[in-house]
Amino acid sequence: MEEDHNEQERERPRNPAPPMSEHARRFEVQAICRGECPENTASRRGWARANGKIVFPVSPEKERALRARMEVLGVRDADLTEQFVRAQGKGGQNVNKVATCVVLRHEPSGIVVKCQQERSQALNRFLARRELLDRLEARERGVAAAAQAERARIRRQKRRRSRRAKEKMLADKRAQAGKKAARRAPSAEDA
Repeated sequence: MEEDHNEQERERPRNPAPPMSEHARRFEVQAICRGECPENTASRRGWARANGKIVFPVSPEKERALRARMEVLGVRDADLTEQFVRAQGKGGQNVNKVATCVVLRHEPSGIVVKCQQERSQALNRFLARRELLDRLEARERGVAAAAQAERARIRRQKRRRSRRAKEKMLADKRAQAGKKAARRAPSAEDA
């Protein structure tokens, strides 16, 4: 009798995986159909890793666009640090119990993005990456625009003034000198 009990214990798994939700199961099936995710890699959170690449619960076109933007900007998944915290605001039990808010940090640039738009952590991970790429692009555009403005300012300074511009400038100086002369206190010689 003792041996039968031990045999049953050996056959039964120690930590059975909790049942997957309908959403996670649907996501796993979609990922397998796309050929991006081998079997048994879907996570309980609705996202998966396939060949070291994170698969998000969005359309393949959106995911490809995100990957392309990351490649163009030189952002790698290894450069990103993710934290999952509890979201704030409305959302009820899901917000209070599940860490759906994603805090994404890009180590090389130091940019930190916090995303809690959706109830799904997987979708928030995708949206946080998109927001990070938007900020990186804006920073690049801003640096480029500032450099261009500086070049234009120097070009304007070096440019020779036209005759009309010189005459106008001298007329303005004479007018200013006349105003200052009128403000002066009368001297003993003027009286």
